Amino acid sequence: MTSTTNALLDGLLDWVRIETHTPDTSGLNTLMDLVAAQAAAFGATSERIPGRDGYGDHLLVFSPWGDRDTPGILFMSHLDTVHPKGTIDADLPIRIEGDQAFGPGICDMKGGAYNALAALRAVAESGVTPPLPVRILYTSDEEVGSPSSRTLIEEQGKWAKYALVTEPARNGGHVVTARKGVGRFTLKVEGRPSHAGARHWQGRSAVTELAHQIIALEAMTDYDREITVNVGQITGGTGTNVVPQHARAEIDLRVPTVEAANEMVARITGLVPKTPDTTLTITGGMNRPPFEQSEASKALFDHAAGLADEIGFELIGETTGGGSDGNFIASHVATLDGLGPDGDDVHTLNERIFISSLEPRMLLMKRLIETLD
Repeated sequence: MTSTTNALLDGLLDWVRIETHTPDTSGLNTLMDLVAAQAAAFGATSERIPGRDGYGDHLLVFSPWGDRDTPGILFMSHLDTVHPKGTIDADLPIRIEGDQAFGPGICDMKGGAYNALAALRAVAESGVTPPLPVRILYTSDEEVGSPSSRTLIEEQGKWAKYALVTEPARNGGHVVTARKGVGRFTLKVEGRPSHAGARHWQGRSAVTELAHQIIALEAMTDYDREITVNVGQITGGTGTNVVPQHARAEIDLRVPTVEAANEMVARITGLVPKTPDTTLTITGGMNRPPFEQSEASKALFDHAAGLADEIGFELIGETTGGGSDGNFIASHVATLDGLGPDGDDVHTLNERIFISSLEPRMLLMKRLIETLD
């Protein structure tokens, strides 16, 4: 390993050692403290946004150069992970195996989040003033849909000329040039209860009605159009000897375009009962709009690909069905996602990064800061 790679890995592991499951506001705020201190050490300033609704704080880091009012480069990172507190001491301890470093959240997305700060530090310490100011937004609730940070993200998106999302690389180092939009819905069915033996004929089963609706919902999936509908959770009934009065389903929708989102939201919310004397209540909508690659985003990717060639690796773009915070602003800001290091098995007890990808991915961020104008 080079000295730069060693330093990046050591710094990253310091972040990984602070566990930051989304509900763990203490851990998240402790890491926010560390990030702010590390930023201040090379002349950057920061603004702390207090957490609300049970979530941790958010942090904005500002480059030591540039006018804050001048539109510039926005790095988007989240510090929360899906791993409960204690995972690091039990099922996923930090360890190094050859080119792999394991740990909770090391890939999704502390690797990319740390690299963004390291790139900002490297530029600041070079003494060269880049064309544009830089901000890094660290949030604490992305893994649960960004309920307390979405407004902040959208506000920063109004300032940004470019958005660089530090989610992990995909499939061997690919960056993400488009993401599907994500919709979440709850379907509640109200039936008529009755005794399953003595008065079965009087009942109207909410579970039976829900079964009809599940089949209808799943039939909306259209792989040719890259649209998927998934009924992921169902509940219903109170006992085997009762015709169920209530049933409920949680639904996930993925769509590639705004047009498809509008169509599918209308179809899902327009469902009607198939069983007489039952009613449906459907709530929800799009949680993250589709991130479609605009001409500006394509130009940003092309620029990044040229820089990667200079560094010594090929940058390949791909689309993905998973959403990120980039979805919130990509419609009006040139956006490039998946800039974090390469890794595998995110959200599992085998989560890891490939150590050899740390330095080139950080250098790409550094060169983007130095060259975007």
